[in-house]
Amino acid sequence: MRDTLRFPFIWTTLLAKRLTIPAFLLVLASCASPNGLWSSGRWVDLTHSFSDKTVYWPTSLPFHLEPVFVGTTEKGFHYEAYQFQAAEHGGTHLDAPSHFFERGLPVDWVPLERLTGPAVLVDVSSKATTNPDYQVSRDDFAAWEKDHGRIPEQAIVLLRTGYDRFWPDPLRYLGTAERGEAAVAKLRFPGLAPDAARWLAEQRRVKAVGLDTASIDYGRSTHFETHRILAEKGIPIFENLARLGELPATGAAVVALPMKIEGGSGAPLRIIAWIPKQGDER
Repeated sequence: MRDTLRFPFIWTTLLAKRLTIPAFLLVLASCASPNGLWSSGRWVDLTHSFSDKTVYWPTSLPFHLEPVFVGTTEKGFHYEAYQFQAAEHGGTHLDAPSHFFERGLPVDWVPLERLTGPAVLVDVSSKATTNPDYQVSRDDFAAWEKDHGRIPEQAIVLLRTGYDRFWPDPLRYLGTAERGEAAVAKLRFPGLAPDAARWLAEQRRVKAVGLDTASIDYGRSTHFETHRILAEKGIPIFENLARLGELPATGAAVVALPMKIEGGSGAPLRIIAWIPKQGDER
């Protein structure tokens, strides 16, 4: 592949030809030369670190890291080892389709094609940060398409609400710092409206959806319709993302790799985005 090949065209070609993972990797390898496409741009880590401050659902087991050994061994060398425990769904994580659909795929069966690819960013932060009950609507997508063109089929759609600025303060991020079942009714944060989720799944056939809040359904949801719609369509969900404000509306690529938990309904996620250098950048 020629080094002069433009980044968006690569993804368009991959999508159009439905390339297999081995073929996809060959394309990436061809771009990895010192003077190639991947040498001109930058990576953005969209993942919050896991710690005792990580935000979890009020009823979920929080993250806990326990040292097994830290120090100098009797043989004179330094050694560190830890063990951790946590719920599947907390911090930056993946919701597999099985989370809300009986016949949905678990984490270890979600195809890599669903977790990697071109991304579009829909920024609703000006509305969402002033309205904790905001739900991203079809009107928001219509406005985005008016400015940027049709959302491509098989794109990864990322929704920026601006709520990552409140991380890891649970009161501001979740709407409550309380723990336990009673706290669930006090949750307040933006999400994706069910009818907009169905539109993305059926009319734009997106491969994944992610956002920078604790749930794809807004905080006051009790029936989790958006989760159910996306899960039934086999669409994985990325939640509690970070630094979406650094991404362009189009042109970025995402790699979202969860811990491969056999049979899991969700998993901690390391998600990164590649932003190619624009021609007018120095």
